Amino acid sequence: MPAPNTLGIDFGTSNSAVGIAVNGKPWLIEVEPGQTTLPTAVFFDPASRSMRVGRRATDALITGEEGRFMRALKSLLGTPLLREKRRIHGEELTFVDIIARFLAHLKTQAETATHHRFTHALSGRPVVFHSKDPARNAQAEIDLKDCYLKAGFEDVRFLFEPEAALRSTAPEPGLGLIVDIGGGTSDYTVFRPVGTETPQVLTSHGIRLGGTDFDRQLSLEYVMPLLGRGSRIRNTFGADSLPTPNRIYNDLATWQMIPFLYTQENRRLAREMAQSAEEPEKLNRLVNVLEDMLGHDLAFAVERGKIHANQPDHPNPQINLSILERGLSVPMRAAELNKALSALVEEILHHAALTLEQVNLRPETVDRIVLVGGSSLLGTIEAGMQQLCPNARIHKSNAMTAVADGLALAAETAFA
Repeated sequence: MPAPNTLGIDFGTSNSAVGIAVNGKPWLIEVEPGQTTLPTAVFFDPASRSMRVGRRATDALITGEEGRFMRALKSLLGTPLLREKRRIHGEELTFVDIIARFLAHLKTQAETATHHRFTHALSGRPVVFHSKDPARNAQAEIDLKDCYLKAGFEDVRFLFEPEAALRSTAPEPGLGLIVDIGGGTSDYTVFRPVGTETPQVLTSHGIRLGGTDFDRQLSLEYVMPLLGRGSRIRNTFGADSLPTPNRIYNDLATWQMIPFLYTQENRRLAREMAQSAEEPEKLNRLVNVLEDMLGHDLAFAVERGKIHANQPDHPNPQINLSILERGLSVPMRAAELNKALSALVEEILHHAALTLEQVNLRPETVDRIVLVGGSSLLGTIEAGMQQLCPNARIHKSNAMTAVADGLALAAETAFA
């Protein structure tokens, strides 16, 4: 019985891609004009009652169109929020429905480009979706499978993302460690070559910590204080004051929680705090963010600032907040970036060492480190990994497409 037509899908927290094998090599399919990757983002347009996907979604946000923008949908897998029904422009939808529509868009784009119908999917998945909650971790894969089936696939199988990246890693002698830092998770695979065959996986490990956590930390430390985080609110019935509640700032700094913030209750709370604030100009900024639904604009500004700070030749790295107030910005040089992220980077390095310990290996025995995922390219990550494994060569040339390439290669035999 011939193997079914299977599409390799890298469904990421921040970006997604699809591909198949052609003559033994990965071929990533164009999913937007001239692009083989697209942002994992959607935008609900109330005028047309349609859902835009990818760059069309982010463009709608940037140009200020009225509608509802969502990103980091993958982070909701395994949580109760995923299956709660919400009314979006006249429709009762769950996030299973929304993710399924996104995956169906990828399926349609691939079928249009290849003139083949894809009945099955090989999907990447993190080693763990939720490192501190086994029940949520198990539920997340169930949720993701339901999304694929609802998207029109007959069946789906999963491959750990760092092990998918290993499929597209050039063979070299010596012990290797893949460090895959995605938008929501960090994954590790220890491997060694076996002649000309697929390298032997010795162990894989993962934690729920990734690029969106970097963005959150930078936002909390550098942006949210400008909106009143840490400010004091005068007590109406006394001379003392209270700190502003952290919850609203924590959610505003978290990609996947931003869509849930724009409620009448939160807007009323912000206005009341601004009226009694010791620093009313800061709380008024919070009011504006909630009234004008600028949460994702701030998150994108933080992400751009992070990227600029990681570029040694950038002339003026900063978090540009002019969307909120003319001339408002926060310097974001490499020193500030590294300081703010130091605790998160230490945790990533700690779990890299733990992965090696699982198979009784010392870091100095690692011959090469393969960096995968956009956040793995932060200078502080690369320097930390080199310090941890001092004898290892760093490979990062295929960081952005290694997982998608590996899934494309593996899809050919996933259901054979």
